[in-house]
Amino acid sequence: MLTPLLAPRHGTPKIVDDEAGFAQVITDLAKGDGPIAVDAERASGYKYSQRAYLIQIYRKSGGLHLIDPIPLKNSKLWQLFNQNFSEYEWVIHASTQDLACLLEIGLKPKKLFDTELGARIAGCPRVGLGPLAESLLELSLAKEHSAVDWSIRPLKSEWIIYAALDVDILLDIRDKVAELLVDQKKLKWAEQDFAAILKNYENFQVVDTPKPDRWRRTSGMHKVRDRLTMTVVRDLWFSRDELARQLDIAPGRVLGDAAIVELATKLPDNSEAVAKVIGWRTRLEAPPFNRWLSVLTTALNTPIDAQPEFRVPSATLPPIKIWKEKNPLGYARLTHARLQLATLSGTLQIPVENLITPELVKRICWQNPPSESSEYEGFVKGELEKMGARPWQIEQVTSIIAACLSEIEPVLIPEPVESESEPEVAGP
Repeated sequence: MLTPLLAPRHGTPKIVDDEAGFAQVITDLAKGDGPIAVDAERASGYKYSQRAYLIQIYRKSGGLHLIDPIPLKNSKLWQLFNQNFSEYEWVIHASTQDLACLLEIGLKPKKLFDTELGARIAGCPRVGLGPLAESLLELSLAKEHSAVDWSIRPLKSEWIIYAALDVDILLDIRDKVAELLVDQKKLKWAEQDFAAILKNYENFQVVDTPKPDRWRRTSGMHKVRDRLTMTVVRDLWFSRDELARQLDIAPGRVLGDAAIVELATKLPDNSEAVAKVIGWRTRLEAPPFNRWLSVLTTALNTPIDAQPEFRVPSATLPPIKIWKEKNPLGYARLTHARLQLATLSGTLQIPVENLITPELVKRICWQNPPSESSEYEGFVKGELEKMGARPWQIEQVTSIIAACLSEIEPVLIPEPVESESEPEVAGP
């Protein structure tokens, strides 16, 4: 029987938005002991930036605190916070979603416990904060405010309660997940993954401009059939990104991807026709139809040598569906490796993508292995180390992958659906 948790057990504090209040938070937390639970709320889908609009912190005997980081953006107290608490363990759920915005304001943990990743390694079937509260604590949380616009001020009272609940239970979930990991002799494995996440963020910097080829991930690009149309998509995408950054509005709210592709394929030649294409695909009160028309006109006059290549050389491997033709032996090796790793995944009760990053397996199988089978294990181990796999992963999968490198006939297994764009991940 689940117990509804409708309010934080440690009370709902007022939001701190000034130096005096922040200094008191640091003083109160210093009186506590043990790990520190940290969470952040962003305005994803509403704002261009990924900055934090609310920071939630809880520590046993140190209290539960809510901080508005916007008025405190340039406060020197963030540095003092790090001096006092960075050596302690920080407990964050799905840390790769929050670390960037925490680092942006100057919060830099040195030791991490990620309850979502830890739960994955522990074999929990559902690893969201709500499901973990149910399965591990027998508590039910209301999660209906996860996608609201946290940049709004003042924040609604029900949103504040929701945000406070996230850290109110986080240390309890951490302890339950740690117990599972210890019982399964996986705690060291999880700790290696936690450390790898922090290492990936060591040189973090806020980037104001997108990657040059990010526009190629525009939804609906499969409808684009020639370089000139690609040029229009590219120029509209960058113009949208520039405007979204200026207004600090999520690009999709300025102009939807579907509108970009339709503008590029239909090529309307006046503002009224542009407005008809865009329709509801913008959230701007006064859409700049002339802006998009101007971009269209300029893009259509782009010289051929300045138009983007229809396909660009990529460091990524080709889709699995064409391995059979391009690299049949690599395909055979990969099918056997996937099957064996799936079996090991079930045995260890760890999702296969956490057991070893699938891209690493693909890269090893694509290559020609050493001529002597006795060298296979050394080859696999060396490649995994070079590509950043953790020691526990290398120990678990090296012999399995090595045994598959001698295979010459594929095993028939269903092929996973591959997305048109690569997911953004924190590391191997």
